[in-house]
Amino acid sequence: MKIMELTSVDGCIAFDLDCPLSAGGTRLAPDVTRAEAGLLARAMTYKFAVLGYEIGGAKAVLRAEPELREETVARYCREVTPLVAEGTFLTSSDLGTRTQDFATLPGYRVDSVMHESLGDDLVDTMVTGLGVIAAADTALGGLSGRTLAVEGFGKVGSAAVREAVRRGATLVALSTVRGCVIDKSGLDVAALFDLRAQYGDACVSHLGLPVLPAEALYEVAADVLVPGARTGTLDPARAATVGAAVVAPAANVPYTREGLRVLRERGVTALADFVCGAGATIGYLADRAEPVAGVAAMRALVDERVTALTGAAMEHPDGAFAGACALADEFLASWLDPSARPAGPPFA
Repeated sequence: MKIMELTSVDGCIAFDLDCPLSAGGTRLAPDVTRAEAGLLARAMTYKFAVLGYEIGGAKAVLRAEPELREETVARYCREVTPLVAEGTFLTSSDLGTRTQDFATLPGYRVDSVMHESLGDDLVDTMVTGLGVIAAADTALGGLSGRTLAVEGFGKVGSAAVREAVRRGATLVALSTVRGCVIDKSGLDVAALFDLRAQYGDACVSHLGLPVLPAEALYEVAADVLVPGARTGTLDPARAATVGAAVVAPAANVPYTREGLRVLRERGVTALADFVCGAGATIGYLADRAEPVAGVAAMRALVDERVTALTGAAMEHPDGAFAGACALADEFLASWLDPSARPAGPPFA
């Protein structure tokens, strides 16, 4: 792992492998750390590997308040432009940043289908949520009539909710940083989107339902739990309380090693975050090689790839997460010497 300290802003870039090309998103928050950058870079390495790309994982973290996003990212983009121009580092949006923030970087294509608007969202956000739900759909053999508990109602969380409802699932619990709301008969999703537009994360306080602590979401009895917060939320203590049958992460590196063990012992299907969250990576890499013809084609591509990877991973005797790691490790071994490979899979 190599850490490059940034000079124009408070932050750094973690490079997981020593290889010609590395890529990964740029995250902005006041409390991001070097350790978090390293974990997320390792997750990106496994994401590229499971997709079959000889690209090393990277992750940039910028420590700043959200209201300073535009100024901070603009300075950062100027600093990393030489890396992008020479083809050693590629980046785009992540937690706290927007795809449009990177429009000044070399190679940014305004005409890319990934940058098309879909109402308030972009295609890159939509296909990320699509991937999460396609993985859950595969694990359960269908989502019609199934129930869903989602952590976070931002870019990816809301996209996952839209896709799940489109496939016939019912949202029974939702949490934001302002708390958790539960309705076993189904939350009013249309009302939630209207309330989010007006109140942001406080939308959960305007449904006329009791607002519980945010962590109550993990205990909700549901078919699918979508963790959408920061790294390491599924430690052993929390894993012991999970009420869902399937965990389909929208967040990167949600599991600790012991947390994953507890889930497996309890019979909970824990899907790999680097497969569930691969939608935007699939889209950008496909569009970079040859422009994808429209939103429908991009949706179909992401659905097909995530479905196939999830199905293959679930065949592993030690579970879906181990299966996804095995697929990634096999590919890494095909192009990296043993001394150059990652020390292990991404665990918080």
